[in-house]
Amino acid sequence: MTVLLAQDPTLADFGRDPWWLVLGKIVFAFVFGLLATLLGVWFERRVVGYMQVRPGPNQVGPFGLLQTLADGLKMAFKEDILPRAADKVVYFFAPVISVVCAVTALSVIPFGPMVSIFGHRTPLQVTDVPVAVLVLLACSSLAVYGVVLGGWASGSTYPLLGGLRSTAQMISYEVAMGLSIVAVFMTAGTMSTSGIVAAQASGTKLSLGGFEIPAPGWYAILLLPSFIIFFIAIVGETNRAPFDLPEAESELVAGFMTEYSSLKFALFMLSEYVAMVTMSAVTTTLFLGGWRAPAPITTFWAGANSGWWPMLWFFGKVLILVFVFVWLRGTLPRLRYDQFMRLGWKVLLPINLVWILVLAGLRSIEDWQSRDRMLATAVGAGVLLLITILWPSRQPKPKPTLQEQVDSRPPGSFPLPPLDLQVPPSPRTKRVVAEREPANIVAGSDSREV
Repeated sequence: MTVLLAQDPTLADFGRDPWWLVLGKIVFAFVFGLLATLLGVWFERRVVGYMQVRPGPNQVGPFGLLQTLADGLKMAFKEDILPRAADKVVYFFAPVISVVCAVTALSVIPFGPMVSIFGHRTPLQVTDVPVAVLVLLACSSLAVYGVVLGGWASGSTYPLLGGLRSTAQMISYEVAMGLSIVAVFMTAGTMSTSGIVAAQASGTKLSLGGFEIPAPGWYAILLLPSFIIFFIAIVGETNRAPFDLPEAESELVAGFMTEYSSLKFALFMLSEYVAMVTMSAVTTTLFLGGWRAPAPITTFWAGANSGWWPMLWFFGKVLILVFVFVWLRGTLPRLRYDQFMRLGWKVLLPINLVWILVLAGLRSIEDWQSRDRMLATAVGAGVLLLITILWPSRQPKPKPTLQEQVDSRPPGSFPLPPLDLQVPPSPRTKRVVAEREPANIVAGSDSREV
């Protein structure tokens, strides 16, 4: 029975559940997103408080756990102010779009293996399709519409600038994020989320010099460049610090949600934290083995991946990634907008393309003989090293001297001020000083120098 329950779900296992079980899975995914958001806000405030040597929320509820709920109720009962120039319909639906897109992505996340619920064998996942990862990308892409429409519908300048910033930001980092998942497709051979988790079940073996070298099964280690690029991209995708440029209060007051208040503001805040938890779950699924226990646990506990225990490993991995999100916010300063865009287009994108090309080359020579494989790998590495060495570097042009700048001025230009920055005294100065009468002060008998 244990082996049966530890079975990996396949696409054939979906679509057979009764309606009440499907409804229960949907409610579970929604409650998970909501509770993870409430606890995520409390977790972030406590962790950042610890980093800044202050207590954080500790008054409402044990350890301040109910502080987020109290803040949400307070925000819901505040006065809802509607700007006069706002588009009422779009203004209302913009935060709803952001929340719905963030929660919908949880429908294709596998929380565990096949389990038995009231006698029905079912996977711990709402649904799965052959292109489930594309569903995740679609949900993350559609979330930008809530931000853009919220900034536009407010009828104000600063929210509009924040929405436009978010558009450019999402487009830039959506490309890097999508390309980083290509390596996962190539290695796993499927776009199904449950299939990707199953592909990371056991380690792989690499052939080098006629020897079989065991390699880890987690794609976070096996595809390390893709994992690093993907995580940087999701930080920019979720508008989290140090990439929270759409909400840069030092430049845009509060970004796209400047004109929002009450419950609508709370929905935007909720969507940000739901997106953070969702992207942590996506990262766990694609790169950290999903619901499977880490290798040290499975070595001495054979049933670690059976029954309901895998949910514990899944939630633990998600919690660690959420901590990394919070850690980045409490550690790094906000980037400038030009630095942020340069990182996405000039650093992440070229590295991603080169890495995919290298991985495709390695995959194409897997069936070759060991000698031919080593020769092809050496030639490819040599060509890549030669291109790196001979790549022309952009050297700054020498700055012309001050005299050269003066000589290059076209005729008829405006007169120049003194180049030595010493302004000659005015001719009137001597006449004013000469006309001024000297001050004659008679010193007293008890005067003394101080």
